[in-house]
Amino acid sequence: MASVFGEERDELRRVLRKFCTDHSGEAQVRRLLDSDQGYDKAVWEQLTGQLGLAGLAVPEDYGGSGFSQVEVAIVAEETGRALLGAPWLSSAVLAANLLLETGGDQARELLPGLCAGEVVATAGLVESARDWDPGAVETTAEQRDGGWRLSGEKLYVLDGGAAGILLVTATTSAGVSLFLVRAGAAGLAVSPMETMDRTRRLSRIALADTPAELLGEEGAALPAVERALDLVSLALAAEDVGGALRLVEMSAEYARTREQFGKPIGGFQAIKQKLADMLMAVELAKAAVYRVADCAVHDPAALPAEASMAKALCSDTFVRIAYDTIQVHGGIGFTWEHPAHLYFRRAKSNAALFGTPDQHRELVARRMGI
Repeated sequence: MASVFGEERDELRRVLRKFCTDHSGEAQVRRLLDSDQGYDKAVWEQLTGQLGLAGLAVPEDYGGSGFSQVEVAIVAEETGRALLGAPWLSSAVLAANLLLETGGDQARELLPGLCAGEVVATAGLVESARDWDPGAVETTAEQRDGGWRLSGEKLYVLDGGAAGILLVTATTSAGVSLFLVRAGAAGLAVSPMETMDRTRRLSRIALADTPAELLGEEGAALPAVERALDLVSLALAAEDVGGALRLVEMSAEYARTREQFGKPIGGFQAIKQKLADMLMAVELAKAAVYRVADCAVHDPAALPAEASMAKALCSDTFVRIAYDTIQVHGGIGFTWEHPAHLYFRRAKSNAALFGTPDQHRELVARRMGI
């Protein structure tokens, strides 16, 4: 049977899965948990240099490869499956899309370096765990002495400690605007945040009269920020699917080999039914992800509601599959030494990142006028 993705996309998946198998096995993932950056720079250089994944969906005019959100979803699924430690989501998805949506000469100047992996970029858009609304911005920007100065705080900044470029929202007299802050700028303080998922680094960014460059038009940042958040929500949904599928495989492998009462536990009806339900739930979530990825290409007006629905569905599915995996594995599944815990923590973290399932369902209702 022919693949629904096509030969080129299937090859992308095969190459990336082999890469992740070679460079992001359980031993490598655990080794990075206590590292300073949370990722291996040599692996990142291969990911960006050899595979060209930092600019996958960036147009060729900006130094990228010119692929679509379908390819981005495939990469997110495979990296999520392997819990790959790399600033790909922050730099290649969130920051790259923010720059693309902002456009102009600044994007043309910054994106080639980002696409080549020469610089890691991220974005500081959130100021409260209870409110992921991109318009709820208290960080302020003042124009003074021929430049801009920012003051405020941003939370849950992906890979903030590794980034050379920070894209930050702040309010001016014209409204919410987007600014570029360079690592090491005066008044900039980056500190790690304690989170459940140690495979993904989040930072707190403090700005105290910090020099910054205005990106795009003053007061016109919200449409670009909302579009970038829709696309990062889609990538997170795909990542959830990859992690959940790996857990289903892990559970099935264990059920085939673990014996109770003289037979593999996979032979018991209760385990069979649970595994079947797990697989059905993940396949449904996967279908939703690629429907939304196709929507991003062919029906961008529908993307905002579709992306939020996918984020909510896939977050819930990943968390549920993580719980079920621990149950299938029994006592060993509850130990930190088992990889199920790495995926459980990623599932719970992803569910909260850039909005919980409940927050996204509420957002869908507002976007549909309900």
